[in-house]
Amino acid sequence: MPTNNNPKPAVVLLSGGLDSATSAAIAQAEGYQVHALSIDYGQRHRFELESATRVAQALEVAEHKILTIDLAALGGSALTADIEVPQGRSDEQIADGIPITYVPARNTVMLSLALGYAEVLGSADIFIGVNAVDYSGYPDCRSEFIAAFEQVANLATKAGVEGKLKFQIHTPLIDLTKAEIIRRGTELGVDYALTHTCYSPNEQGVSCGKCDACQLRLKGFADAALVDPIEYQ
Repeated sequence: MPTNNNPKPAVVLLSGGLDSATSAAIAQAEGYQVHALSIDYGQRHRFELESATRVAQALEVAEHKILTIDLAALGGSALTADIEVPQGRSDEQIADGIPITYVPARNTVMLSLALGYAEVLGSADIFIGVNAVDYSGYPDCRSEFIAAFEQVANLATKAGVEGKLKFQIHTPLIDLTKAEIIRRGTELGVDYALTHTCYSPNEQGVSCGKCDACQLRLKGFADAALVDPIEYQ
């Protein structure tokens, strides 16, 4: 682990949501110098990216890059195409199968971009806030996927092949419940009022409170016996 006197750089994927903000705070707490990377992938609204900027500023990260790609051109997801976002689903429905809010290959693409950024920085460490406990069935949030991508990272890069870097994908939240994530972030001073989680906000960016993401967030705060500081419709 790096020391605060000589911090090693780490790339942290920062979406602007609750999980990624917590992941960035954990990276800092572990002594890493955070280089935040946000991806404008063609999502239907900008509020999450605006939150990412606010979180990066609050955490005083070393650098914050926003890269633009166009996954919306591929479609296939309620987050990028004109497909209705499910609302009011039960816990059982949320846990059953892969939802329409899954964005095809999103985490694979984002980790690939983070890997390129890390190699340029000379950093072996990439943080991503995926979670396999309180999640909505996304296949690219599982530990099996992370382990496979880590292997690819070390096989497919100049730094990996030459032995200059041994890339590690850090997933500090993967085995935590949403309540445990919120408690950990609160301990680290994360300002969750800066974050955005909702899949279907109104034109002012106010969260709907009914989509899967909002329901998981609200349940997490309730289970943690804390008050969610953001506004809901």
